[in-house]
Amino acid sequence: MKTVYNGSRRYSIETEMKIRSKSVTEYIMREITHICRSMKKRAPGSEGEREAAEYMAKTLENECGCENVVTESFSLHPGAFYGYLYFSCVFDVLTCALFFVNGWCSIAAGVISLLLFLLQFVLYYEIIDPFFPKADSVNVTAIRPCNGETKRRIFINGHVDAAWEWPLNYYFNGIVFEAHGVVAVVGVLYYIALSICRLAGAGKWVLTAGLIGIVFVPAWIGLCFLRNKRLVVDGANDNLTGCYLGIAVLKEMEEQGITFENTEIGVILTGSEESGLRGAKAWCKAHKEEFSDVPTYIYSFDTIHDPKFLMVNKRDLNSTLKADAELADLFLKGAENAGVPCKSGYVPPMGGATDSAAFTKGGFRSIGITGLNHKLEDYYHTRRDSYDNLNAEGIENCYKAIVHTIRLIDKM
Repeated sequence: MKTVYNGSRRYSIETEMKIRSKSVTEYIMREITHICRSMKKRAPGSEGEREAAEYMAKTLENECGCENVVTESFSLHPGAFYGYLYFSCVFDVLTCALFFVNGWCSIAAGVISLLLFLLQFVLYYEIIDPFFPKADSVNVTAIRPCNGETKRRIFINGHVDAAWEWPLNYYFNGIVFEAHGVVAVVGVLYYIALSICRLAGAGKWVLTAGLIGIVFVPAWIGLCFLRNKRLVVDGANDNLTGCYLGIAVLKEMEEQGITFENTEIGVILTGSEESGLRGAKAWCKAHKEEFSDVPTYIYSFDTIHDPKFLMVNKRDLNSTLKADAELADLFLKGAENAGVPCKSGYVPPMGGATDSAAFTKGGFRSIGITGLNHKLEDYYHTRRDSYDNLNAEGIENCYKAIVHTIRLIDKM
């Protein structure tokens, strides 16, 4: 017999779920450990990604009271997002070589390189995807229905796939990784500027400066080794934590017999986020009309680890995209009600994106929640992102914050 969650029952149920937050955290960590130890690596578009997604879909169907669990395949080119770097390397080197031959050609090569960087790697457009092999990935959507008329819907999102390792971040640190990219871009701008000076009739110093600029060549060639294609990390924090936060909420509601009167709660498990948010993009195309019937809110969780850095990201997609400020404020209020420290911030330039960016661009109200230092630490996209490097406090705090946030939205 399910209990309708409204009116005077609200406070007692909220307290019960807070008390159980430690057991919920243990469940989340246990399930993440099981997937990391028992299943294949979850590269975008891989068999391991599908295996994990189908495993979680069964949990949502059998243990979470979801009447409708949908697993959908979509096609993508998983190697394209990072594969752009090979194109960039070629055009970067050409920018240098052509400087000594033809200034206009050097400028053209440099502009092409910068456009590829901006469109493919900063804004996540699919510019060169057709040049790479196609594969199939998978999204999972599950909804726990409400007791009465549906007046609003909340989705909790996490991505199933895991990243290829970033060697520079593993062997050195995030500053070195980010500095490498900055140096590569500066090198291209350097040669564009020199080509303009040469075309304007500058003296012999321009050729000397061109020879000095050859020091940028190793940085450009190094772009080809930005990721280790042979090593897919466990992705325990990034982003099985995001997946299981949503699953845990629904599982707790089922176990405690809680059903909202007018609010549906759902989970979206996306594939191939590490290939440029491809799963979230495919989900938006497939479901835009379906979920436009009532106000629909998406909380996208990514890398919930350090409690000091629990953050709502009011700007996403390398800080180029504004997220939903009201949803951000609701999560901040929910965290405050739960007694959980949380701050407001943004995904910085060169910081990538969360799936929230794709949902926002797809026309949904969405906000990205992260629990990591945006000054990249040594576990981010490295083999240290393993099941034995989870942070129980960080997971528990985030769970309590989203439960209280759901309460606030349900009151609306």
